[in-house]
Amino acid sequence: MNQTSDKPRMIVIGGGFAGLNFLKKLDTTQWDIVLIDRNNYHSFPPLFYQVASSGLDPGSISFPLRREMRRRHMQGVRYHMGEVKCIDTTKHQVHTQYETLNYDKLIIAAGSTNNYFNIPELEKHVYTIKSTAEAIRCRNDILDRLERATLERDPATRRRMLTFTIIGGGPAGVEIAGALGEMKRYILKREYPTIDPDEVNVILLEGSDKLLRAMSEQSSAHALEYMGHLMVEVRLNTAVQTYENGVVHIADGSEIISDTVIWTAGITGIPFEWIGQQPDKAPGGRIPVDEFNHVQGIDDVYALGDICYHADETWPRGCPQLAQVAIQQGRRLAKNLNKPHKKKPFKYNDKGTMATVGRNRAVADIGKMHFYGRPAWFTWMFVHLISLLGMRNKLTVLITWTWSYFTYSSSLRLLIHPTRYPKRTRWGE
Repeated sequence: MNQTSDKPRMIVIGGGFAGLNFLKKLDTTQWDIVLIDRNNYHSFPPLFYQVASSGLDPGSISFPLRREMRRRHMQGVRYHMGEVKCIDTTKHQVHTQYETLNYDKLIIAAGSTNNYFNIPELEKHVYTIKSTAEAIRCRNDILDRLERATLERDPATRRRMLTFTIIGGGPAGVEIAGALGEMKRYILKREYPTIDPDEVNVILLEGSDKLLRAMSEQSSAHALEYMGHLMVEVRLNTAVQTYENGVVHIADGSEIISDTVIWTAGITGIPFEWIGQQPDKAPGGRIPVDEFNHVQGIDDVYALGDICYHADETWPRGCPQLAQVAIQQGRRLAKNLNKPHKKKPFKYNDKGTMATVGRNRAVADIGKMHFYGRPAWFTWMFVHLISLLGMRNKLTVLITWTWSYFTYSSSLRLLIHPTRYPKRTRWGE
């Protein structure tokens, strides 16, 4: 694609927390800016589990990128739909399935994807919740299992349909397990009266000796306690070998027969094909950067958020892959590029970590403080609510949460399958 102005071309890959916060603070008048993302909307990953468990509508946690670009601080930014497949650092080009673009500065904020830990066959058989589309698919099939189980008469088939296995005891795994536990405890009797709650098995598998490994011992203990309240079976020190033909094979030789396996066990940086100079490999498929988020060894290329590996004295193994890291990195890099003569190194300001396990059940570590239960739950709700883009989304989520809190009900358990015809792929693929 030809240059549309005399300004140097900047390409930003990814419209997530890092990419958008970078653009909001950047002096856009200095650059010809193109934002590339496979989706034409920004999503809010911390609430994907609520979409997967029918707690929120997908539109409530998504915001159109083009609408965001109408705002004053992003005037001049253009959005191009596409998925970057290849980066040519010799010719200063990026290639998507639709076009090739030249760049003078490249900002990689593509985020992360699921890490299957050298068990590639899992990708085709497990459910994941790393995107809005994945969360919708997970929601539909959970509802499908419940509806079909009400009609099934064979006990073995029925039990297989009603066994939900979550692999990974981090925040995502704990939150989706808690949401399914709440459904088992509060929803089934009213909306699926022909299903005995005792027939539903929600099993959470974690390879280490505690849940929420990145949080405090108190948070881990409270999370485990809350799982018991919600009738979720937790198995610690349990490593999964593979999953095939509806059977989860455990390293100790045991098996779990389950139609629905949700994988939340790990993430890895989005991979790219590189031509010319290539970045070194860092843990988790991430791209190593220096204190200014410049990709080491490659000119004019920067990386932000989950995909970058920024290590310092405080975080010798790299900053955690959290939204706050991405937001702070994006803002700092924008200020450095606006005034390169006054640039400052990035230092992560840890504002704490939280996880919710269901209604009135949450844990939070903020500095040296630890709190749990209802105070932590309301704090979690407030922080996530103000972090959503768009006033409409904030109001919609607030109303939905308030309604669900008092009624234990949701109008979102709609099983909507896409139509079969016409058969086609997206244009150009």
